[in-house]
Amino acid sequence: MSIKYIATSKLPTPWGIFAMHGFEDTETGKEHVALTFGELNAGSAILGRIHSECLTGDALFSLRCDCGFQLQTAMQNIAEQGQGFILYLRQEGRGIGLLNKIRAYELQDGGANTVEANERLGFEADMRQYDMIKPMLEQINVSKVRLMTNNPRKVKAMENEGIEVVERVPLQVGKNRYNEDYLKTKSTELGHMMSEHHFNDKQD
Repeated sequence: MSIKYIATSKLPTPWGIFAMHGFEDTETGKEHVALTFGELNAGSAILGRIHSECLTGDALFSLRCDCGFQLQTAMQNIAEQGQGFILYLRQEGRGIGLLNKIRAYELQDGGANTVEANERLGFEADMRQYDMIKPMLEQINVSKVRLMTNNPRKVKAMENEGIEVVERVPLQVGKNRYNEDYLKTKSTELGHMMSEHHFNDKQD
């Protein structure tokens, strides 16, 4: 994979002004973004998140998942901390793409869970890759992280790329009556680390 840094600009948000760093995968043409807040000191453990694109949750306010809630909470946590980063990766639908994600949702409307739907369409449960994160983190001067995630695969991906994960910070937000089964499936079939408190703390 060949990741090329393109440019950096300011990104004003409700939580403060982030810097937005653009990257291009020159092999696939995919574009990824790193958001940073404050001064990131090399050698310090920086609060951050790897977030895969979710148009429905991040931009269309879908309640079928917890993605949008996690993204907003991560940005708020970083702003409150005074420094941090988010790698926003263009891997819609756990890597299957937007239109296939809609097909998977159609199957879920008929009773399949999120893993079964992907598999019926001929995909693995999670198709995402993380080999772009190392050059992105090198560009923003991050080598140690406090990673906001419930997904052990992201912790392992960081470690495989030589990034030290000093702490996993749970990010359990956004549970509601539309995504209860989705969250249970992520926990039982995809190994996401969620507490019983999260399952009992429903937001309507």
